[in-house]
Amino acid sequence: MNWLDKLERKFGFLAIKGLMTYIIGATALVYLLMLSNPQNIEKLVLIPSKVLEGEVWRLFSYIFIPPTTSVFWIIFILYFYYMVGSGLEQEWGSFKFNIYYLIGMIATTIAAFAFGGIATAVYLNLSLFLAFAYLYPDFEILLFFILPVKVKYLAWFNWILIGYTVIFEPLPLKVMAAASVANYFVFFGKDIITRTKTTRQSYQNRKRLMADIPKNFTIHRCTICGITEKDDPKMEFRYCSTCEGDYEYCMVHLKAHEHIKEENQDRGLSD
Repeated sequence: MNWLDKLERKFGFLAIKGLMTYIIGATALVYLLMLSNPQNIEKLVLIPSKVLEGEVWRLFSYIFIPPTTSVFWIIFILYFYYMVGSGLEQEWGSFKFNIYYLIGMIATTIAAFAFGGIATAVYLNLSLFLAFAYLYPDFEILLFFILPVKVKYLAWFNWILIGYTVIFEPLPLKVMAAASVANYFVFFGKDIITRTKTTRQSYQNRKRLMADIPKNFTIHRCTICGITEKDDPKMEFRYCSTCEGDYEYCMVHLKAHEHIKEENQDRGLSD
């Protein structure tokens, strides 16, 4: 991503280090305030009409809305968000992680204003998880604190939910779901396209190679009886370590054969 590298060289000093720590801390504070007065949350949601009336803080405050009201789950979710955000920042550096989050916020804001939707940070945080799963697909978490699951499988499930939303839900939700992964495709789109092309080319090459192989081609053939893996798919074949040369036998003749020596071959040729 050359454009990101250029931006970082010019504006890298503006990056907020440990951005996710500040977001998690502010979210925890909002959660504590919510316990005293749940109606305060309404003042933080991104509602375009309210922003146009002068409540500009909503352009930023929605990212601090707690995703749950449960004391038990808020601890787990905030820790998970911190782990994901810290992992991305460690992989990319503070500046690129800031840009990724900023692109997600901008896309969410544009979608809300364009179609009059009400936005929270649910989809934005989901885009963080999808990026984490792309970079660390085999990372395991304990689902419900019991079942170990690789994050790539959870990512597939979330892609299905996004696809369902885009196809079946009302237009504002369609746009919001699509906007939520704008930053994901900005960062990984080129890699995904390149990988897809490489996979397709490999498939075509393999298909072409298989077409060039004769139909009667075999890998194994017994030196004694001539049986192949096509004659008996269950048959196993081994090379004899005593014979001098590459002589392969089926399991029937592996022990029951006369060992071939180079001197015997030379004698047979001279005769």
